[in-house]
Amino acid sequence: MLRKKSIFDVMIYLLLALVAVFWLFPLIMAFVNSFKTNGELLTNVLSMPKTIDLKNYIRTIEKMHYIRSFGNTVLLSSLSVVLIILFSALAGWKLCRTKTKLSSAIFSLFVFSMLIPFSSIMIPLYRVVLAFHIKNSLVGLSFVYAGLGVSMAIFLYHGFVKGIPIDLEEAAAIDGCNNIKTFSRIVFPMLKPITATICITNVLWVWNDFLLPLINISDNKKYTLLLSTNTLFGQYSSDWSAILSALILAAIPVIIFYAIFQKQILKGIAEGAVKG
Repeated sequence: MLRKKSIFDVMIYLLLALVAVFWLFPLIMAFVNSFKTNGELLTNVLSMPKTIDLKNYIRTIEKMHYIRSFGNTVLLSSLSVVLIILFSALAGWKLCRTKTKLSSAIFSLFVFSMLIPFSSIMIPLYRVVLAFHIKNSLVGLSFVYAGLGVSMAIFLYHGFVKGIPIDLEEAAAIDGCNNIKTFSRIVFPMLKPITATICITNVLWVWNDFLLPLINISDNKKYTLLLSTNTLFGQYSSDWSAILSALILAAIPVIIFYAIFQKQILKGIAEGAVKG
C-alpha cells in the first residue's frame, strides 16, 4: 500500500510539474528572447541568444521612461488599494452587523454587481469620468478602481466578520467606544488576514490592468508600465526585443511582491473560507 501511495504521489508531482512548465513557458520564452536582437528573434524564437547582453533592457528603460512609469503604477496601485480597503472594510462590517432587510438588499446588490462584465459598462464609465473631470488623473482613476473593486472586497469582509464574536464589540460599547473607535481598535485589527489577501490581490489586479488606464489616461507623462510598453508597438513595425524586455521589467516587481506575500494570500483565503 505504501509503495502504491508513493508511486501515486510521484505521478501527481510529475503532472503538476508539467502543468507548471506549460503555464510558465510563455514567460520563460519572453525572458530568453528579451536578450536577442530583432534579427535573432525573427529567425528562431525557440533558440537561445548568442550572447547575454543587457543593451535591450537599457534601451527599453530609456524608451519607455521606466522610472516615471514605475512611479505612476506604484501610486495608482497604492491609492486604489487603500480606498478599496477603507470603504469595503467599513461597509462589510456594518452590513454584517445590521440585521435588516435593507442591509441584506444592499449586500445583495454588491454581490450582483460582480456578475456584470466590465465591457458592458465601459462607455457609461467613461462618461462618468468625463463628467467628474478626472480624465488623465491618477488619483481620479484610483477612485474608479475603488468603485470596481469594493464589491468583491465587501463580500470577503462580510463573510470574515461573521467569525468575529460580537461580544467584543458589545464590551467595547459598554466601555464607551463609539462605532468608529470600535471598528478601528477592535474589529479592523482582527481583519488582518483577509485584509492582506484583499490588498495583495487588488495590487496584482491594478498593476496588471491595461484596459482601464488605456481608456482614462492619454497624457504620456502619467502612463503606467503597461501603457508605456504599448507605445513600443508601431503601426507598421514593432521593436520586439524592446517589447519583451519591457514586459519582463513590468512583471519583475509584481512577481517579487507576490513571492514575498504568497503565504498571507493563502492564509487569508483559508481563514476567510472557514469563517465565512
